Amino acid sequence: MNGKGGVFKTSLVANVGGLLAEGGSRVLLVDLDPQGNLAEDLGYADQGDGGRSLAASLCFGGEPDLLLGVRPNLDVIAGGPHLDDAAAFLGAKAQKDRDAAQLALAKLLASVAGEYDLVLLDCPPGNEPLQAAAVAAARYAVVPLKTDMSSRKGVAAVAARMDSVVGLNPSLDLLGVVLVGTGTNSKQVHKVTRDHLTADFGTDEVLFPMSIRHAEATAQACRERGLLAHELERELSKGPKWWEVLRGEAKAGNAGPKSASSVAEDLHAVAMEVTRRIAVAESQEINA
Repeated sequence: MNGKGGVFKTSLVANVGGLLAEGGSRVLLVDLDPQGNLAEDLGYADQGDGGRSLAASLCFGGEPDLLLGVRPNLDVIAGGPHLDDAAAFLGAKAQKDRDAAQLALAKLLASVAGEYDLVLLDCPPGNEPLQAAAVAAARYAVVPLKTDMSSRKGVAAVAARMDSVVGLNPSLDLLGVVLVGTGTNSKQVHKVTRDHLTADFGTDEVLFPMSIRHAEATAQACRERGLLAHELERELSKGPKWWEVLRGEAKAGNAGPKSASSVAEDLHAVAMEVTRRIAVAESQEINA
């Protein structure tokens, strides 16, 4: 999560979830964003309900509808504009019973989480009631970060949000911060960002050792086709060779961005780092 929009939150949730599901883990993705962009990343826009079921469950209890088998081992609770109504309801409820409002999502997920190895929440930017519900339900938080000042302020907002629910969810931990939308040669920019995070958190270990490079063409192609980065890479690899197109022996129907492979590689590395950090944290918890 991040308090700022446009920092790759939805794409990170979709791609990490998709990669881990493809690796055999049972994964549930929960779209808490009224924009519902997770549907575009995963290509299920025609199956979603605009967040109606999730909104009703947040407001009145009960289990939400699940979109089953969006990918093998991957199910989704759809988001969308109906979540604006849920946010308004929870905001009003918090005036009377703050704990109950913040625990609405945790209560909802308790009935389904046992069916999955991992539940990933796609959090909206700047929506206080839904963000509060997310951090009250989560075990770990991953913060995508661009290198601009406003994004760094978004990290501070996440830390403050986490602190605000420590009484309700004392097990919540910051799993790490991952740089997104960076250039491959931005070493000085990375160093400055690392220094800022060290100043904020007292250590640079919070920063993932890899980043996700900027590749607008790949991001656009993925959403247009409803494919994740590794799926786009796979699709493009099956396309005709350039000389076959030149000779008229094949059509360039599968043409796509050259950056797809690099972005897929970045996201795979991030997914592996997420699983590694969770394993380390759980091992430390067991041995504590």
